[in-house]
Amino acid sequence: MKRILTGDRPTLNSFHLGNYIGSLKNRVKLQEEYETYILIADLHALTTHFDKAEALKENIKGLMLGYLSVGLDPKKVTFVLQSKLPETEELAYIISLLTQRAVLERQPALKEKLDQGSEDTLGLYYYPVLMAADILLPKANLVPVGKDQKAHVEFTRDIAIKFNNLYPSASSGQVVFPIPEPLIGEVPTLPGTDGQSKMGKSLNNAIFLTDSKEEVEKKVMGMYTDPTRIRATDPGHVEGNPVFIYLDAFGTEGDKAQVTSYKEQYTKGQVGDIEVKKYLAQVLNNFLEPIRKKRAEYEGQPELVEKILKEGTQKARFEAQKTLAEVKKAMKLDYFM
Repeated sequence: MKRILTGDRPTLNSFHLGNYIGSLKNRVKLQEEYETYILIADLHALTTHFDKAEALKENIKGLMLGYLSVGLDPKKVTFVLQSKLPETEELAYIISLLTQRAVLERQPALKEKLDQGSEDTLGLYYYPVLMAADILLPKANLVPVGKDQKAHVEFTRDIAIKFNNLYPSASSGQVVFPIPEPLIGEVPTLPGTDGQSKMGKSLNNAIFLTDSKEEVEKKVMGMYTDPTRIRATDPGHVEGNPVFIYLDAFGTEGDKAQVTSYKEQYTKGQVGDIEVKKYLAQVLNNFLEPIRKKRAEYEGQPELVEKILKEGTQKARFEAQKTLAEVKKAMKLDYFM
């Protein structure tokens, strides 16, 4: 079975509906098809949140609860805490010796972070090297990423190829690193409740998986719809309308007929925003209720959540140690051992 590595930086402690549509939903599907590693990248978080390290512990707990509540199964998924794998930093140093500075300076994510105001530190430049080590240590075959992250996987591929060519494995006919492939899907973007093109925590336009029934209803009733529609009897636009985008994304098979009917009525000015929004709130709460219940179950068992993360990290560290031993053997660095 091919192995996947994906993950998140613990810069927030609760996922929103946009995170679910953009990545979590796909991960739940992928766990049935691949051996899945999910990395909680707390070292990467320090790149832009070095002054907020004290928040990482709670954010890590929040991520774990979020993963488990949406259906990621610890029997199928290996959850890994990055900072507990010292092998990552060791491999990162080794592959940094194969990396030209100019290559790092051309990474598109670097320019984006600098434009966003991130401090121009060595750690920021080093980010792709550390990410390559994250991918290569568990010998991931596939890395699900958005198009904006594809360059990091391509960098990792180049490093793996360069290392394999320089240091053939001592094992006959084998190479140390498989060449990872980016797994790029059409990642949908959910608009915010304010109509902006993307939902985001810092934009104050998000509905969180942890929101209560009442919070969801309040946010939905305040949602942006069609600015050209003054009265309920005015013909409205469905395309690009966040209310209908959410209905399409979260409605069940049983909701399809009603959603189709609302679309037809809306374009003819036969139904008001309030009625459609009330229906959307009901749809979203139906979707969120099992997630809330599962999260509450795990919140009541903090020792179990910690155990899942510890056991996953221990498993990942065992794999990392094996990989690093292979690296050193291939490089003839296993002297006096």
